[in-house]
Amino acid sequence: MLQKITDFIKKETVLTIATALAVASAFWVHPGPQYVGYIDWRVLGILLSLMLIVAGFQSNGLFDAIGSRLLAKTKNTAQLMLVLVFLCFFSSMFITNDVALLTFVPFACTILQKCHQERLIVTTFVLQTLAANLGSMLTPVGNPQNLYLYSISGAGLGEFIGWMAPYTLVSGVLLLLVVFVLSAGKRRISLETGALLQTSGAAGRKKNGIYLALFVLSLLSVARVLPWELMLAVVLIVLIFTDRAVFLQVDYCLLFTFISFFIFIGNMGNIEAVRSVLQSLVAGRELAVGIGASQIISNVPATLLLADFTHDLKNLTIGVNLGGLGTLIASMASLISYKIYAHNYNKTKWHYLLWFTVANVLFLAVLVLVYVFIS
Repeated sequence: MLQKITDFIKKETVLTIATALAVASAFWVHPGPQYVGYIDWRVLGILLSLMLIVAGFQSNGLFDAIGSRLLAKTKNTAQLMLVLVFLCFFSSMFITNDVALLTFVPFACTILQKCHQERLIVTTFVLQTLAANLGSMLTPVGNPQNLYLYSISGAGLGEFIGWMAPYTLVSGVLLLLVVFVLSAGKRRISLETGALLQTSGAAGRKKNGIYLALFVLSLLSVARVLPWELMLAVVLIVLIFTDRAVFLQVDYCLLFTFISFFIFIGNMGNIEAVRSVLQSLVAGRELAVGIGASQIISNVPATLLLADFTHDLKNLTIGVNLGGLGTLIASMASLISYKIYAHNYNKTKWHYLLWFTVANVLFLAVLVLVYVFIS
């Protein structure tokens, strides 16, 4: 029993810390009806629907099929790296950075092994991780912190995308240049047909059609065209009748992490001394504090902690998104690639960490300079 608890804490460290903070804060602000008001139910409802839909796409092999089709015509290492890296970059804008990495990093590992290009695995994994974190910056559905910030900011969809577009564009160009530089000595590759995953059958395509329709409904809800309550009800009812198994594939711990942080932050906001200190710390320093806090506690908790204590949500959005670059825990999604690499190549994991850190610091420095230039 003790071992199970220890394993859970190791696996869900952020949830454990968030829950401990929520419980501790309850000693100062006792539980009551106000706790319900702390929670942003709209964010949780949309997040749950998106997680269910993306899990459905994933289980039906849609993402693997897309990747396989794109790779089918690659002839050399430059084209191979471009496909593997930009699959993460563009897909993360819609399926979140962690799902992009969970899908395409193991996929890349298999493909590189099959075509005898394991020498590219460190480079590819690092660039895929960067690509997922950078691509996900652009849209409200790209990562959890964006969904929350978009919800509370009141910004229009175009306005929100406009905040992050310059950084996403520069990031894409940088990734393109890095891939071309690193694969300057192009090597021809032979990708075995068996290495590519096949598309699902008629039943799978039918399910993907249902999930696509639900995804459109979710996007309409994100854009505030459709009430989130109605959208969530439709998603839940449809999936109960068409694909109940998908309910077992969702990371519910993320939802409980949000709830715990909402309670903790709500309680902190009701303690005047704490509220004053946090407001004075964040006000006028949203970018720097967002980047700095993300390096220590990762960008999703940093967002939930800081958002209630500033009115400048634009700069905080930029800060916590750029803050996903840097340390390994700056974006929890980055841990996915690291764990996959360490599992397969444990003896050289420090080599991966070195290149991961160097690449992240360089990209972060360039994007901060972009902010200075355009602000």
